[in-house]
Amino acid sequence: MEYLSIRQTADKWDISKRRIQVLCADNRIHGAIKIDSSWAIPADAVKPKDERVKSGKYMKNI
Repeated sequence: MEYLSIRQTADKWDISKRRIQVLCADNRIHGAIKIDSSWAIPADAVKPKDERVKSGKYMKNI
């Protein structure tokens, strides 16, 4: 299996390197493995859906 670095994946998916690190830490990228202090991401990994709140309005269910 071929793996990509965080930088290569960030360029491929057009998002920041830090966002890739967060996705890996949250186990949102299937097959990503941590080697020492860096991540290896499978070349065929699918970009996860962005589930962050973008509207600026955060509503709590009370």
